[in-house]
Formats: sequence, C-alpha cells, structure tokens
Amino acid sequence: MATVGEWVSGMRPRTLPNSVVPVAVGTALVFSLGGFVWWKALLALLVSLSLQIGVNFANDYSDGVKGTDTEERTGPTRLTATGLARPGQVLATALGSFAAAGVVGLVLVATSSWWLLLIGAAAIAAAWYSTGGNSLYGYRGLGEVSVFVFFGVVAVVGTVFVQLGSAPWQAWVASVPVGLLSCSVLVINNLRDIPTDRETGKITLAVRLGETGARRLYAGVIVASYVFALALAPVSWWVPLVLLSVPLAVPPVRRVLSGQVGRNLVLGLGETGKLQMAFGVLFSAALLLG
Repeated sequence: MATVGEWVSGMRPRTLPNSVVPVAVGTALVFSLGGFVWWKALLALLVSLSLQIGVNFANDYSDGVKGTDTEERTGPTRLTATGLARPGQVLATALGSFAAAGVVGLVLVATSSWWLLLIGAAAIAAAWYSTGGNSLYGYRGLGEVSVFVFFGVVAVVGTVFVQLGSAPWQAWVASVPVGLLSCSVLVINNLRDIPTDRETGKITLAVRLGETGARRLYAGVIVASYVFALALAPVSWWVPLVLLSVPLAVPPVRRVLSGQVGRNLVLGLGETGKLQMAFGVLFSAALLLG
C-alpha cells in the first residue's frame, strides 16, 4: 500500500506550476484592469489545480495498465506500474480530481457564462484522453498542443473572463508565454522518456522529433516564452522584469543542449518548474505594476 509521501510524489508536484502560473498571470492582468474578484480567482485556481492533479493520476493509471510505464523508469513515483497502489485506486483518484474541478467550475459557470460549461467539459475530456480512452492523442505527438491550449490559453483567458466578464487582447497575448512554458515541462519530461516510450509504442512529440529535435524544441520554447512576454511591454513597461528569471533558465537549457539523460533530466524537470514559477511571479508583478 502506498504511503502518503508516495501518493504526493505520484501527484507529480513539479508539474503543479502549470496550474498555478496561468491563474496568477490572468488575475494580475485583471487587477491591473480594475476587475479583480478574489473568490473567483481562488475558484479558478482550485479548478486548475484539480485538473492538473487529475491529469497526472490519469496518466499514471493509463500508462501503468498499458505497460508504457515500468518500474525501472526514471522520474516521479509511478503508483500503478510499481504496484504501490491498485489501478482502481489511482483511477478513482483521477476521476475524483476531475469531479472536484467540475463542481467548482460549475460555480464559475453559474456566475459568469454558461458557455464556459463547454470549455470545462473539453478541458476534462482533453485531460482524460491525453493517455486514456481509445483516442490517445498524447501517444500521437499532440500532448504539447493540448498543454498549450488548456494550461496556457484557456487557463489565462478563462481566469480573466470569469472575473472581468470579457477577454481583452492582453489576455490572449499573455497566455502565449505561459502556455509555452507549460509545454517546456512536457517536452523535457518526454525527452527523458524517449528510450522507454519508443520501446512501448508511446509516440510522443519527442519520439517523433528524435533526441536532437526534442532538445532544440525545449530550448526554442524557453526562448519564445521571453519573446512573447516582452511583446506586452507596451501594456506595462515593467514586463522586462521577466528577464530576471533568465539565470534560472540557463541550467536546464544547458542540461538539455549538452545531451544529458536519465536522472539528470529529472533534475532539469525540477529546474524547469522553478523557472516557470519565477517567470510567473515576475510576469504577474509586471502586469500588476502596469
């Protein structure tokens, strides 16, 4: 039976900035535009966190029962593959997380727009079908697209919309660097797993591109994140503050471009999460000051 610590590890805490940063950035933008509603921001954060946790456990369950996760695989604890928890327990945890996101999301839907119900349903469906069900788009190299859309565009613009009642152009632009950084987390994770994914038939984008292409993609999305963030300088001249996070980008980019593998990339994944949080804090502060 898995311990509390193993369940927490199975939650993959290093990926949680994916859900925190977009809500922080969206809320900071709303605050600068004079539409901040604290309880809606809090509910948006709960929805985002629940979806991320649900995705992680759904991935653990699906990869475990399909045999694409193995005990020898490096990275966070795999509850299903290692037998630490029964598949049904992991599945129930994933579904419970999605249910929590749905319940909290309904409050936002009821107080904002019923059109959000369709977007919420699409987000939950995308979370499940990334590696589960019969249409495994995560096994077909489309995982990064889904992450960009739902943990970038939808999360940032949705956070703005539920508080402000509209989706100004600034929200759409701000969502791009956030989505790209979320993609970087998945890219380095899948880069680490290329050998085992290739053997088990899990054709991620990293597998399609090969090691060299995946390493270049990782560096590219990191650089592009800064480029698109700086595009908001006319909105707030404080946006160049994000450049203070560049020193945190150097170690993981160096790891990736120097050809490191295995557990060294696990360290790089943690460094990417720290970069994502620092970038998010600085970007949010810049929008607030603007």
